[in-house]
Amino acid sequence: MLFIQRRTVYLLLVISVGQVLLISAQVQSKSGLPLLEALGVGVFARIQRTTAWVADGTHDLWAHYFALRDAAVENDRLRERVIELEGQIEGQKAFVTRTQTLEAALGLKQTAVVETLTARVMAGSPSPDSMMVTIDRGADDGVEADMAVIAAAGVVGRVVNRPTSHTAQVQLLVGRSAAAAVRFERTGAGGGNAVGFAGDPPLRLEQIPNLADIRVGDRVLTSGLDGIFPPGFLVGTVERADLANAARRVVTVRPAVDFSSLDVVLVVTTRPASAVK
Repeated sequence: MLFIQRRTVYLLLVISVGQVLLISAQVQSKSGLPLLEALGVGVFARIQRTTAWVADGTHDLWAHYFALRDAAVENDRLRERVIELEGQIEGQKAFVTRTQTLEAALGLKQTAVVETLTARVMAGSPSPDSMMVTIDRGADDGVEADMAVIAAAGVVGRVVNRPTSHTAQVQLLVGRSAAAAVRFERTGAGGGNAVGFAGDPPLRLEQIPNLADIRVGDRVLTSGLDGIFPPGFLVGTVERADLANAARRVVTVRPAVDFSSLDVVLVVTTRPASAVK
C-alpha cells in the first residue's frame, strides 16, 4: 500500500515538472525567446564565459612563463657572450702590449751600436736580496756570465752564475748587491756607482766625486768603466740630490726600467772596451 502511494507521489511530481517545462517553453522572455530556451542559453553563456576566462588566463600564464623562461635563457646566453668578449679583449690587450714591448726592444736593437740577443723573461724571484729573473736564453745561445742585460727603457742588470744550455739568471740592477758605473748626461762627468738598496727610489749613487755637479732631474747613464755595462745606456733620473753635507751626501736615482713588468729584454753580447783583454 505504501509502495503504491510513493509511486503516485513520484508520478505527480513528474507530471508537475513536465507541465512547468511545457509552460516555460511556451512563455516568451523579454528577448522574444521562449523562457526555457532563454534560461538554457543564459546558463550555457555563463559556462562559456567562465571557460573562456579560465582558458585565456591559463594561456596568458603559460605565455608569460615561457616568455620569461626564454628571456632568462637569452640573458644567460648574452652574459656568456659578454664574458667571452671581455676575455678576448683582455687577450688582445695582452697581445698588443707584448707586441709593443717586442717592437720597442727590436727598435733598440737596431739603433744600438752593440750586439744584442733578444730574450724573454720566464720567472722572477721576489727576494729583495737576490732580485733575480730567469730568461729563456743560455750558453747554447752565446750567453755568458757578466753580460749586461737591457730593455727598451734602459739598464736591467747583468747575467750571473753559469748559464745552462737554454736559460740564464739575471741580477736586477735594483738588487742590494748590484752596481753599475755611471756618469751624468748633462755634464758628462763621472758619477761614481749606482747601487741597489731597499728604498724608494731603489737606486743610490756611491763614490760620488767631490766636485760633482748634480741636479734633480739629471739623466744618469752607464759609463762603461765597470767592464760590464756598455757606455751610454740610461740607468735612471736623479730624484734627490742632497750635497750640502760633504761627509754625508745623498743622491737617489729613479730607475728608467719598470722592474715589475719585465717581459722582453736584450742580452748585450758585446763586451765594453775596458773588459776586452
